[in-house]
Amino acid sequence: MQTNKNTNYNDTVRQLKLPLEIEKLIDVSDPVYTFCEVMDHIDLSKYFVGKGYKTGRPGCDKHKLLKVILFAFMENGVCSLREIEKLCRNDIRYLYLLDGMKAASFATFGNFIRKDLTDSIEQIFLDVNACLFEKDHVDLEHTYIDGTKIEANANRYTWVWKKSCTKNRGKVFKKISMLMDAMNQEVLGYSGVKLEKREEYAITYVSELLNLYKKETNLDESTFVSGRGHRKGIRQKQYQEMQGYLERLKTYAHHIEICGDARNSYSKTDHDATFMRKKRDYMGNDQLLPAYNLQTAVCDEYIAVVDVKPYASDVECFVPLMEKFKELYGYYLKYPVADAGYGSYNNYLYCEEHGMEKYMKFPMFKKETSDQKYHTNPYRAVNFKRDESGNLICPNKKRFRFKSRQHVYKNKYGRTEEI
Repeated sequence: MQTNKNTNYNDTVRQLKLPLEIEKLIDVSDPVYTFCEVMDHIDLSKYFVGKGYKTGRPGCDKHKLLKVILFAFMENGVCSLREIEKLCRNDIRYLYLLDGMKAASFATFGNFIRKDLTDSIEQIFLDVNACLFEKDHVDLEHTYIDGTKIEANANRYTWVWKKSCTKNRGKVFKKISMLMDAMNQEVLGYSGVKLEKREEYAITYVSELLNLYKKETNLDESTFVSGRGHRKGIRQKQYQEMQGYLERLKTYAHHIEICGDARNSYSKTDHDATFMRKKRDYMGNDQLLPAYNLQTAVCDEYIAVVDVKPYASDVECFVPLMEKFKELYGYYLKYPVADAGYGSYNNYLYCEEHGMEKYMKFPMFKKETSDQKYHTNPYRAVNFKRDESGNLICPNKKRFRFKSRQHVYKNKYGRTEEI
């Protein structure tokens, strides 16, 4: 008998064995069974975009594709489409979800997400919760709130600080006033026109000043000179300097508009991300990174509400989270439980207005109640004595005189403080 030299004698012939059902090979405690049970109680067809035509070859089963995608993200968090394709070919649980359907490619999953799914991830989350809450009789009145900071997929060194923009814009205002004095004195004084100075300058007003200056001096931008060997005239210098200030004002206004009222920074490569202090290692060493503040409200070990905000402090996230709970479930919960990071005057008044109990300590609760030395510290303002006129007197016998009252920063209820 002639032997083929390419024959591999190490190959093992494997015989087909029973059972053929994939379900028999999966452990009974695997979460895929619970997942399928919940999905079977939800009408998944309402999450698909309706198409008025039916041409071409039959497509993949949309219900099975959606189940595979949701289960992949449930098990692995953020999962790539190529990874999902690999799981559909090799993981027995995904073969069970496909139920005999051929494993789809990553391109099929991508087209399905972009073209066939509606923007209804919030509705899917709500429907899944409704099914679980009804089955397990979840108590939605007692909610436990906490948050964590998730690093954004953005450049770590492209920060923009709102405070710096405001400060630099004030410097530009002063420079514009100095330049206007020079314009009035050196150029416009002979024509009888005087530019009006202000404490702050709007972009439209600076544009009008430029047009007026150009009109009164008969400037022609096509005659401007630049480069080595060319000497700029005083009119060209002043005009181009004002143009530079105008561009800087536009840049600062753009940065401040993106930050808004509630943020102090943002990333240039991800405008929704805010720079926050994040713990980077087990020693608690932190670093300033672009991140999001992820807030969750848990009821009977089930996540009832998830919200993502660009606020660095948990204090600012409490009210939006409660409003989202009201939007999803139609009422305000009774007992919101949170740590001292959520305690503030604004949040306490908000709970009072909406009939919620206050189960949040204020930030210095532990120190003021357990640290006797801190509580009786004579240098704390609350421990200062007063004279006959009501003026505060510090331990060094210095008298503090009342000047005025001002609104507390970020207080929405009219609270004031003395200066």
